[in-house]
Amino acid sequence: MNAIDPSILAKAESWLAGNVDEQTKSTIRTLIKENPKELTDSFYQDLEFGTGGLRGLMGVGTNRMNVYTIGMATQGLANYLLKCFPNQEIRVAITHDSRINNTLFATTTANVLTANGIHVLYFRDMRPTPMLSFAVRHFGCKSGVMITASHNPKEYNGYKAYWEDGAQVVAPHDKNIITEVQKITSFDQVNFDKNDALFSYIEEDFDAIYLEKVKELSLSKEAIQAQKDMPIVFSPIHGASGKMVPAALRGFGFENINIVKEQAEPDGNFPTVIYPNPEEAEALTLSLKLAKEIGAELVLACDPDGDRYAAAVPNGSGEFELLNGNQTGSLLTYYLLSRWKEAGKLDGNQFIVNTIVTTELIDEIAKGFNVTCFSVLTGFKNIASIILELEGKKKFICGGEESYGYLVGDFVRDKDGVSACAMVAEIIAYYKTQGKTVFDVLAEIYTQYGFYKESLISVTKKGKDGAEQIQALMNGFRTNPPTEMNGIPVERIVDVKESTITYVKTGKTEKLNMDKSNVMQFYLEDGSKISARPSGTEPKIKYYFSVNRPLENAADYRKKEAELAEKLEGLKAYFS
Repeated sequence: MNAIDPSILAKAESWLAGNVDEQTKSTIRTLIKENPKELTDSFYQDLEFGTGGLRGLMGVGTNRMNVYTIGMATQGLANYLLKCFPNQEIRVAITHDSRINNTLFATTTANVLTANGIHVLYFRDMRPTPMLSFAVRHFGCKSGVMITASHNPKEYNGYKAYWEDGAQVVAPHDKNIITEVQKITSFDQVNFDKNDALFSYIEEDFDAIYLEKVKELSLSKEAIQAQKDMPIVFSPIHGASGKMVPAALRGFGFENINIVKEQAEPDGNFPTVIYPNPEEAEALTLSLKLAKEIGAELVLACDPDGDRYAAAVPNGSGEFELLNGNQTGSLLTYYLLSRWKEAGKLDGNQFIVNTIVTTELIDEIAKGFNVTCFSVLTGFKNIASIILELEGKKKFICGGEESYGYLVGDFVRDKDGVSACAMVAEIIAYYKTQGKTVFDVLAEIYTQYGFYKESLISVTKKGKDGAEQIQALMNGFRTNPPTEMNGIPVERIVDVKESTITYVKTGKTEKLNMDKSNVMQFYLEDGSKISARPSGTEPKIKYYFSVNRPLENAADYRKKEAELAEKLEGLKAYFS
């Protein structure tokens, strides 16, 4: 049996001596005797706020999601709110999605906040993440909490903390909250004694307020009226968007909406999918089956908390093709900027926001319309920071990231799968009235701005050993960086953590003007780009690949796509 690190054993024993329930103590005792590795993974570190807040496996320990880590995080949040807003009424909005322990964790959060004199506005029923973001600003809250692990497997749960601008907490607030949590050395310092007088519900009438804001985003009502019977399939994948996406589609004017019945009911076990992640084609199996049965023209699906979405369309060969996040993001950007231009609304005072691992095609589209495109670190909170910084100065049109998360308009300050689904449906309808398919429009974009194609490899490394392996991989890129990949010379290396740009041939370096993050990017001489980034919310390292070539003739779309796919496979093989 493996020996237990004394510091880890001491942390576990502090829980045994603390004011925790007997079931938790029994589990810890069993781990000490029978499973030292699991004990180590459960206690070797404290959960911290990453790009998506607090997220982890459910279970006992400081590195797991449970009522005690939730309580400590919430006590830290409460202490920080009371410091930031002295002698003020502090309101915090709370909701959750369909995950296991959803109401337990949400009510624990509410109990601790009210116990500390903070007024909680609690959604009566589960609602998608974008509605929580909207509620924070609508009700004048100082903070918000969403209990969700987004698209992670069923064993996970999470805690997204929001600030008064409706966005997830960023520096310095995120670190300051952690500092407050770290001051809590005993569970006895967490006040769990709820104050019912400070608890109130957000009722269903709030839905109509949010949906009206979504409806106002529509730019092509005539096209939708002409295509109102277009068959659309939607799946909430057992999550919280089952009511809101169909309502948003109906609000836009679509009438032929078909829900995947097997996935309509909220269920934190996600029984019909391997992972509740619309990025994975497997999660859309039932949706595509229904789409073929009814001859649908669009398939839409959201992850459990409704902030990410996926879309699939017929490809003309009798099959449905899943559009990746870069493709739908490019379509959204091109459509919105085109329609704004046609309406005479582009006057140089608008902007969009992209992340550094999202397709650079979006940057090129923005340049084509003379619209500023800001590039930020991964994590939608960084997009929201730009929106807040420019609020009242410039008009935000849209923004997003390749992981199927986009936002149109600024009344929400996080990814919004609900409004994105409605906008994608509008795009399909608008171009259909012009006799164009999605692929016709993509070819149109590629001939103007270049044919960009992307791919992703995610490598999972679980537990303490996995975290160390991921760190070793990143250290290797820094100490022994590659000079070529798949026979293509590396032109420059961007190290976001070290804030440097290094030109390989000359060795010359420049300072990178961007917040630090553990990301390495390799730009090849043929225009390809590879980014390596440990995930902030999962035990993974992700490799993002992007290649591009000119497309002279739209008729060569599939031929050029095959060439780019071959190039991508060569680069991916290098990393394998």
